[in-house]
Amino acid sequence: VRLDQAGADGLVLFNRFYQPDFDLDTEKVIPTLELSTSPELRLRLRWIAIISQFVEAELAITGGVHTAVDILKGIMAGAAVVMMTSALLNHGIDYLAQVLADLETLMKRDDFDSIAAVRGRMSQQRVAEPSVFERANYMNIILSMME
Repeated sequence: VRLDQAGADGLVLFNRFYQPDFDLDTEKVIPTLELSTSPELRLRLRWIAIISQFVEAELAITGGVHTAVDILKGIMAGAAVVMMTSALLNHGIDYLAQVLADLETLMKRDDFDSIAAVRGRMSQQRVAEPSVFERANYMNIILSMME
């Protein structure tokens, strides 16, 4: 893949775009910041799960990671790193201790020995029905762009 050939060691999917709003009464542009929510994670999971088989670069998810479940989903999709800025802005840095404890509980519950053992388990390449990630010609176009 061209990204690997260009020397990319890591990729982040997906950064959020800055989206200012308009105040119609004052006709001014208003800076806004809406923090991510867990449902936003699905887009990132899908694409990490798909492209992880095509690139050697480490993949990171940003946006939508708020809980231990979100972290585990991201790793299982194939991410090496997950970022959870919005959750920490909402709950404070001490929230990390709870998330790590919850992650440990999940890992034990499902008999996962390590993060490395679960990485990519739900990637397109490794699931029983890989077609669940595809959308007809749209998928073919995206994959052809990665060659």
